[in-house]
Formats: sequence, C-alpha cells, structure tokens
Amino acid sequence: MAKFITARESARLIPDGSTVGLAGMGLSGWPEEVACAIRDSFKETGHPRDLNLKQGSAMGDWGYGNGFIGWDRTAREVGPDRAHGARGVTRFGEAGPGLVIRWSAAHIGSAFALTELARQNKLQCHCLPQGVIVNLWREIAAGRPGLLTKVGLGTFVDPRVEGGKMNAVTTDELVELVEFQGEEYLFYKSFPVHVALLRGTTADENGNITFEHESVFNEGLSVAMAAKNSGGIVIVQVEYVTKAGVMNPKDVKIPGILVDYVVQATDPMACWQAEGVYFEPSFSGQLKKPIEVLPRLPLGERKVLCRRCAMELAAGSVVNLGVGIPADVASIVAEEGYTGAITLTAETGAVGGVPAALPNFGSSYNPECTMLHNDMFDLIDGGGLDITVLGLAQADKMGNLNVSRFGNRLTGPGGFINITQSAKKVVFCGTFMAKARLEVADGKITVVAEGKEKKFVKQVEQTTFSGRYARPDQTILYITERCVFQLVDGKMTLIEIAPGIDLERDILAHMGFTPAIAPDMKTMDPAIFQERWGGLGKYLEENV
Repeated sequence: MAKFITARESARLIPDGSTVGLAGMGLSGWPEEVACAIRDSFKETGHPRDLNLKQGSAMGDWGYGNGFIGWDRTAREVGPDRAHGARGVTRFGEAGPGLVIRWSAAHIGSAFALTELARQNKLQCHCLPQGVIVNLWREIAAGRPGLLTKVGLGTFVDPRVEGGKMNAVTTDELVELVEFQGEEYLFYKSFPVHVALLRGTTADENGNITFEHESVFNEGLSVAMAAKNSGGIVIVQVEYVTKAGVMNPKDVKIPGILVDYVVQATDPMACWQAEGVYFEPSFSGQLKKPIEVLPRLPLGERKVLCRRCAMELAAGSVVNLGVGIPADVASIVAEEGYTGAITLTAETGAVGGVPAALPNFGSSYNPECTMLHNDMFDLIDGGGLDITVLGLAQADKMGNLNVSRFGNRLTGPGGFINITQSAKKVVFCGTFMAKARLEVADGKITVVAEGKEKKFVKQVEQTTFSGRYARPDQTILYITERCVFQLVDGKMTLIEIAPGIDLERDILAHMGFTPAIAPDMKTMDPAIFQERWGGLGKYLEENV
C-alpha cells in the first residue's frame, strides 16, 4: 500500500546516481512541488546528486511573462518563484551542476536553466524522438532489451550522424544501427529505472491514481511499470486525496500496486493543468467550450500561412499540428466552421476538438477522445496520419529540415521525427525570413522591412528531417507567406508565389541555394490575403 509523505520527505528517498523517469508535456503531469523539494535538498545537503534524467516531451513553460501567468480569463498574479520560465524540469537546473549529470529528452528548449548547463558542457545531453522515448518505457517494463524502429534513420539521431548527442561532453551511445531481415533499423537500448516522478489529479488511500483534471493521460502508467519492474520506486504528486473504494475502477490510470509514495501538494499552484492555465475544463472533458469563443488570428502573415496550410487538408482526414504557427491552423479550421469535417489530433493523445496553441500546446479544447500518449505514437508510427503541419525553422537544398539545434541554442525534435517519417503528407510551415516586417492588404503581401536571418540555407545545422529518407509515396511541402516549395525528385522546387512578391528581389536573393522552379509555377490564392476568406470548404472537398 502506498505511503503518504511530504515533498521534502520524497526528495530524501532518491538515491544518488538514480535514473529518474518523468511523464507529461508542458506542465501536465509535472510534479512541481516534488521537483522544488529535490532542488532544495541538493542545495542544502548535496543530495540527491548525479541523476540521470529521462523524459519524453518538453516539460516546463516558455517564459511568456514576468510574474504573470496565463493568457486567458483564469490568469492570476503569482510570486516570482512561479513565474513563467521558472517551472518544470528547469527546476533541476536551478540547483546548478551536480544534481543532474545525464539528461535524455525529446525536447529540452523550455528547461532554460538545465539547458544552459548542457550548453556549458556541465552535463551529458541526448535528444531522441518523442515517440521512441514514450514507447521505450513499455519495453523496459516488459523486460525487453530495447525498441527496434526505423524512426530516426538519416537524422541527427542516427549514430552515423550524431547519435542524438547535443554537446561535446556527451559520450554515451544510446542508439545502435542494426540490420534486420536485410533492412536498416535503429535500436534504442533499454535501461533500468530507479525512480518514477509522476503527477495525477487524485489518489485514494490505497494509492490508486486518477487523471480527471489532467488534459492528457501521458505515459505515466508505463513509466511506473518500468520503475517497479526495475526494482525502483514510484512517487506520485496529486492535488486531492479520497477514501479507498470510491473511485470508478475505469477512472484509475495508475493502480496503487505500482505506487510507493504519494505526495499531496500543499499548494494547488503546483498542479497546473497546462502552461497557460491552472484548469481549463474543456481540456479534460468536464464541459464543451463554444467554438465561437476561441481566439481568432488577426489578418497578417501568420494567418495567411495558416490558411495556405489549411488548403492542404482533405475532408475526413486525420491531422496532426505542430507547435508554433502550425498549431494556429486549428483556429482557421474553427473560424471557417469545419472542425467536424476533419479530425484534428495532438501527439499527446487528444483526438478531435481543437488543439490549443502555446502556451497550452499539447492540450485540446473539446476532444472526442483522449488516448494514452504512447498509444497515439503507435498510431502515428504505423501511418495513421493523413497529414501533418509542422514548423519550418531551417531548410536546405536537399529538402532537409532543422528544428532541433541552432548554434549553441539547444531545442530537440519533440515528436517531429516520428511524425515526419510516417505521415502521408508533410507540410512544413514558417515565415520565409526571420524577423521580417510584412503587410497584408488588398489581396497581396508586401515586404516592408527585410528580415536578417535566412531560413533557406545551403546546408542545415542539424538534420531533424532527412529529404533523402522521405518515402516515395509522401508529399512534402514547404509553405511560407511568400511562396510554396515542394520536394520533387529530391530537389526543392518552387511551385507557388504570393501576389505582391517579386521572385528575384523577395525570394531568390534571400536563399542560400537556387531552387528548381516548376514550369507551371502558380500564384497563391489571393483570397487568403483578404480580411475574410470563407474558401476552406472548396479545398477540403477537392483534396479528397
């Protein structure tokens, strides 16, 4: 039976040198009070130390304010210890060098203090595909040696490239290239899990854990099983405690037989549902939010981009949207009134509804179903996505994409590698130049002040998507507000140009390579550059 303890007591239970497993995304699933206690214990006593931290998704928030949290009506003023940019996995970095010496994650960009230690080569750091990590927990739990998959071939995760290593001091080899039945695969090795640090909503007296206020179910069950079957311990932070025997058994997501210790948070602010909101009931199914009240994008290059991406959707398609600009494609679908014509999904497990943009990315308004995080990646890896729209940070002449590392700025791929290698149609979406000023009016777009940074370069700094490994049956598009490229026979080919844009002055002069130009290059639909559009329905039907 689980023992109920304080956060400070939980910190003393973690042995030095432990491999620690986490589950969640953003602040969902994140045990903030326990993490702060671990940080404080290390500062005061030097223990626990030398931890090997393992996580599947970005866990933390992005620093969207100083002491003010939230972008909606539930926002409230809080103390500086809870300000944006100070919550999540970054807590372990606040302790300085020594608490964490190894760190593996799909995305590390929001854990600022810990990422800074990685930049300074004060800890080893790997970035691996999100879907690989969240499903590797199952292999560990079942006592299997690892995960065999094609996910990551040709990218920086491939051991022939970088092996997922993000800095100079990282020497551990976590990925092997193997040949199986005459084909190349990557083998991601299992490892023992000594401690699972998890969060749910409610625990009963027997340690059964429910997730009724969580926006996603995450991979906590698999992490708990991996720890227990490795001989480790499972610590779960919750907001509420109830009597034994009153929970609906179907609501229990982590059974008490897997839970050693429960920490009831003393401060509800340690249990935020998502980065931008303490509790949004439409994320967790307690109500359905009217679509009309969701925020709409103002007319500008971002809205033009999202409209052009939406033109690639088809009625009845299953769609994944990435973080940043791609997430706002959901708002276009909602504004145009077609949320029922396609199924929008989030890689965290939400099916249907409207995926939220930052700061609540990973959650969805009004989902029809919430799957387990690792189950969603089974669907993704097996080819269950018709189309994905993902960010475009840096592209090169071979069609390669980089979203994971820029100089000494370390980010990681998140689910990007899994999703781009499996979706039938892949749309990369971003502004043509970084920090340009543009004006959208009268059915065209004008460059007011040119940007300083090229996004289309001769060679990307890190390969997060490999154009060479794109499947022959995949459609690969690169959509910007000025033009659209397609990967055709391994070549970046310009297929559309926006009204108001000059080919030489506004496009070719700002590229690190000369693309192929389609003989039938078209003009982008001028209607998407107007204040009101109303044309999505036509494209949804045409693309079927």
